[in-house]
Amino acid sequence: MEQLAGPRETESFYALLKKGNKSSAIAMIGNAVIAAIKGFAAAFSGSGAMFASAMHSLADAVNQGFVFLGSVLSEKKPTPKFPTGFGRVINIFCMIAVIVVTIMAYETIKEGIHLLQHPVHSEGGFWLNVIVLVVNLLVDGAILVKAMKEIIHESRAETIGTGLIMAAFKNVGRAAPPTRLVFYEDLVAVTGALLALIAVVVTSLTNFALLDGLSTIMIGLLMVGVAFRVGYDNMVGLIGVAAPKDVEEKVAQIIFSDPYVTDINKIRIMQEGRYYHVEALMELRPGMSLADADDVKLRVRDKLIADPDITDVVLGIIEDNGVRNWTKDLVNENA
Repeated sequence: MEQLAGPRETESFYALLKKGNKSSAIAMIGNAVIAAIKGFAAAFSGSGAMFASAMHSLADAVNQGFVFLGSVLSEKKPTPKFPTGFGRVINIFCMIAVIVVTIMAYETIKEGIHLLQHPVHSEGGFWLNVIVLVVNLLVDGAILVKAMKEIIHESRAETIGTGLIMAAFKNVGRAAPPTRLVFYEDLVAVTGALLALIAVVVTSLTNFALLDGLSTIMIGLLMVGVAFRVGYDNMVGLIGVAAPKDVEEKVAQIIFSDPYVTDINKIRIMQEGRYYHVEALMELRPGMSLADADDVKLRVRDKLIADPDITDVVLGIIEDNGVRNWTKDLVNENA
């Protein structure tokens, strides 16, 4: 154990920085630029929808900054004081991001209500608003596609062509917390930019000025939805959540790949951030010597720890009791 402590203590911040979530870093930079452009356009044209969209982009930029920092810190290796690692640190930073989104959502909804009570007719900047929102759609759309690809990569899912969208929605729960946050926020960002674009066009060409306020409120409500979704996911992550069944089945297959393992008496796999901690009690063939049984345990442990998603493995061994304990339909029943 002392030999492992040395490299962990000398781990540089730059090395951790390179392990940070790339999706959140790209989203932070992109949304900061978009927020500045939108803020200028909103001040020039007086568009409430543009203001709401700028607030959303600003919230996204701040959030992604927090989340990227959290993803960097969560990559720290376990230490004697924190033997299970720092995976849940990212959940704390994501909860901070939820607070930011909630505040921005409140301000956006309040602005929308004000615009309903006191409609503002845009007197200029139509093409500026349109250009800004089109750029917004392109940038946030690109970030959203990047997040979808990260979801597929982190969940080890397979997809071809247009199946990317469906696969991303299906596997988003298995992605790392930062990637999930980027996905949800940019999904709302693209929708909000479309609503803002519609509001700018309609209020500029017609007398329906109330649409500006309605669009602003809708964008704020979408932000509230993101806050609740991300907040729930990270609250569950902080409490401690079991790994998906397919992950448990994959771990079981690795354990059963050793010919001397006859059954799994108990198994518990906890997810922390995007990593898993495995605890299992294996049943071995009767009559094995302690030395041979210990060799089996070490061999299975090495196979499990070789998986890039598994950071901690605790295995126990007992002699086969003659009762089948593990089946695919009863994963973790005995945990």
